[in-house]
Amino acid sequence: MGYYDDHSPTRQQKQQRRRWVMPTIVGGILGAVLVLLALPALVQTELLPYDMTIPEDESGLVEDDQELTGGTTKNVQLDVNTQITDVVEKVTPSVVGVVNLQTRQDFWQQEGDSAQQAGVGSGVIYKKEDGTAYVVTNNHVIEGASEIEVVLADETRVKAQLIGGDLFTDLAVLKMPAEQVEQVAELGTSENLKVGEPAIAIGNPLGLSFAGSVTQGIISGKERAIPQDFNGDGMEDWQAEVIQTDAAINPGNSGGALINIDGQLIGINSMKIAQSSVEGIGFAIPIDSAKPIIDELEQFGQVNRPYIGIEAYGLNEVPTSEWSDTLNLPQDVDGGLYIRSIRQMSPAAKAGLEPLDVITALDGEPVRDIIDLRKYLYNEKDPGDEMEITYYRDGEQDATTLTLGSQE
Repeated sequence: MGYYDDHSPTRQQKQQRRRWVMPTIVGGILGAVLVLLALPALVQTELLPYDMTIPEDESGLVEDDQELTGGTTKNVQLDVNTQITDVVEKVTPSVVGVVNLQTRQDFWQQEGDSAQQAGVGSGVIYKKEDGTAYVVTNNHVIEGASEIEVVLADETRVKAQLIGGDLFTDLAVLKMPAEQVEQVAELGTSENLKVGEPAIAIGNPLGLSFAGSVTQGIISGKERAIPQDFNGDGMEDWQAEVIQTDAAINPGNSGGALINIDGQLIGINSMKIAQSSVEGIGFAIPIDSAKPIIDELEQFGQVNRPYIGIEAYGLNEVPTSEWSDTLNLPQDVDGGLYIRSIRQMSPAAKAGLEPLDVITALDGEPVRDIIDLRKYLYNEKDPGDEMEITYYRDGEQDATTLTLGSQE
């Protein structure tokens, strides 16, 4: 006999209870959402019997949270003045544009020629004295110019006169009236530059449309030797010692200022490796190397360099078979400078040197090519100095002493 409980729910009752569970849950969720949505309005109307705000002394994030949610607008003032902006503001007025004007025959103007713009570079006003302002720029910027204009920072154009230029250092000095010149650059020193220190380039890249452009970088290297070919024969004629920087230097920057973080002029921007595969490599003439050249150009209009009066080539340009067959050089001679021709009445001619002599040393210092010769003459000697030359003639070593002349 089975047991039967009158209080046990039937199957129908259980199903009815289940039907009420889900609506109850959904209703509770909707009610909670409505309360959350209505809570801010109730707080603002002060209908609630208690304070829902967080005291400022208990939370330092209240003001910031209000700014993020847009509840409160706060004006923020940022001081963007830095040491860099200060030095740029100080130096920029002394950096100018240099316009190369050249006379070209105009077919339609029978009565005369017209001067047209042939190129634009940059320059730096480094001196103002007795009503005259002096500008240093690159020699290649003004090369071939029949007229020169200097464009000041306020776009005023002033006629300038070329005092002198130098091919080997790529420097030139101009002068102009100083009435409208207010600022000159402060000359620094390049002797104590350190690789990695900040460098700022100011100039006119790509022309006067971008006048006064400023780029910042670092000193990437010191005393870099850059070969130069002046006559386009594919042979090195000179090696310029320059400062390397990654501050962007583009066409038109030539002659502009490279300054340090103190606003002092440490270099004259001169050239850039213009290859698609090379970026961030620019060069400037160190101011310590430029100073004596600038002074000499300003005083004499040219650089007075010593010369010996020979046309010479490095032995590396001569087939090795000719070293013994034509020049009769001993086998232990592995470099030098052979003389191709000698100017009449030159220091070399007066000292008894002859064509096909091979110079191997100057004052005991070995020379291997024309660059070694020029560097020793231009850096170590002055016109009127004596210099001992060691040379080979027909296989025999000899020496002579000459008095250096002055390069015209």
